Amino acid sequence: MDTQETRQGIGYALGAYFLWGIAPAYFKLVKVVPPLEIMMHRVIWSALFMLLLITLSRNWNQVCSVLRQPKKVLLLALTAVTVGGNWLLYIWAVNNQHILEASLGYFISPLINVVLGMLFMRERFRRLQWLAVFLATTGVLVQLWKFGSVPVIALGLALSFAFYGLMRKKIQVDAQSGMLIETLWLFPLAAIYLFGFADSATSHLSANPLSLNLKLVAAGVVTTVPLMLFAAACTRLRLSTIGFFQYLGPTLMFLLAVVFYGETVTPDKMVTFGFIWLALAIFILDAVVVSARTRVRIA
Repeated sequence: MDTQETRQGIGYALGAYFLWGIAPAYFKLVKVVPPLEIMMHRVIWSALFMLLLITLSRNWNQVCSVLRQPKKVLLLALTAVTVGGNWLLYIWAVNNQHILEASLGYFISPLINVVLGMLFMRERFRRLQWLAVFLATTGVLVQLWKFGSVPVIALGLALSFAFYGLMRKKIQVDAQSGMLIETLWLFPLAAIYLFGFADSATSHLSANPLSLNLKLVAAGVVTTVPLMLFAAACTRLRLSTIGFFQYLGPTLMFLLAVVFYGETVTPDKMVTFGFIWLALAIFILDAVVVSARTRVRIA
């Protein structure tokens, strides 16, 4: 890849992970709404926001080009289900005082990206990368063995998001078209559930305060902007390189959980976090060393 594309990819990745890192603050604002309802609002308002964005940017030609490829459209249905499951689990975790475990999931995800890159993209492992993956796996196994608990939320978020990134990279569609088609796949189900079956104190929009409805509408922006940035990064960077930037999001989530929302780092989580952080430190060191060697060879 040329230097300009790489720089663009880095900028997109940083923007995506920063926004994801502070996203729990938004979902805390709408915690009176059940997680499944929030999920449906994310789908509906994201689809409408994407329709407006594509119209304003005059990118319908790209959308039509993708729609003329049935295989890609069907594959985007699979990515829609994958990312939808990730959204729902994430919202539930944030609003049920599990931000720390959610952040652990996104700390693990970069290392899963490395494994998926090796298995599906023929990206080679270096020795330090092997060590990093081994340490991360050890951290999860120690939690299981010593404390008898499995970080289900963390693993669910990590696996679903890593596979989403892999599939989007393999499909090779532009960020806007892909996001629009994904949300349109989910739109009918979301609308039917929200307006036909949901029956809670907040499901009847006409009875809600205007401020709450505006926050729910904002779910479209909160959802689509970082996802588009992430998808754009996926098409410009190696999968393992994308994983390098992913530590930013969970670090911000960790700080929000501990500093602002009063979550406690229990001993089992501390053990696993310790292994994951050590793995990430080695992973980052490996990336820095390889980058430095590459610059020396070019010079």
